[in-house]
Amino acid sequence: MLEMKNVTKIFNPGSIDEKLALDNLSLTVSEGEFVTVIGGNGAGKSTMQNAICGTWLPDSGSIFLGGVNVTSLPEYKRAKYLGRVYQDPMMGTAAGMQIEENLALAARRGAHRSLRPGIRKSEREEYRRMLEELDLGLETRLSAKVGTLSGGQRQALTLLMATMQKPRLLLLDEHTAALDPKTAAKVMQLTDKIVRENKLTTLMITHNMRDAIEYGSRLIMLHNGRIILDISGEEKKKLTVANLLEMFTKASGNEFANDRAILS
Repeated sequence: MLEMKNVTKIFNPGSIDEKLALDNLSLTVSEGEFVTVIGGNGAGKSTMQNAICGTWLPDSGSIFLGGVNVTSLPEYKRAKYLGRVYQDPMMGTAAGMQIEENLALAARRGAHRSLRPGIRKSEREEYRRMLEELDLGLETRLSAKVGTLSGGQRQALTLLMATMQKPRLLLLDEHTAALDPKTAAKVMQLTDKIVRENKLTTLMITHNMRDAIEYGSRLIMLHNGRIILDISGEEKKKLTVANLLEMFTKASGNEFANDRAILS
């Protein structure tokens, strides 16, 4: 479903601020895989995800989504293949619109628009059913403005909107990082449920080592723009934070320097 071949990205080339963000990185993600991505600050996690989205084009290498070469496609043309949830709960929804209006926009993504106004009764019932499964009380608040929701409610709604059209690839960019621990745990449980039920191919960046170990079928760790660990199957099931830190030290020759990830 995703294939990155020898992708390299250098920011500010030739200047004192030159930064090799992705170093000949290659990654293949099969259909239905749930991959968690972890690494220290500046490891290349967000750069990798932004390269997939087309936020910027790689200096070399190629990127395929569902067998389609998207390497040179602009961001808006790649959007039809992707669902994305950001770290900031404010980014995935329109605050001034109602919950049902946000859902209607997500449902109509990529479809031909007509002059027919409003949301059909059948649509409204479907939205109510979907929200009820979130177990956040939103099914009784369809007409509420999204800006009145809590961060956790808004992030759960964003997750629902990002997955309504069953994207080829779901990208989660530290989507629980801005939430308190209890709310973050709830959103992670919802994420796991939605991904499993819809068999979505998923790439989740997280700062939380415990989440990276607990969720998903595969774990990769980045360092200096390269993948230095790729763990799946029984090996992943037996992982602990201590094991992961030890493996990182052996693979990179450095100690893992991200207190937030270790303490989460």
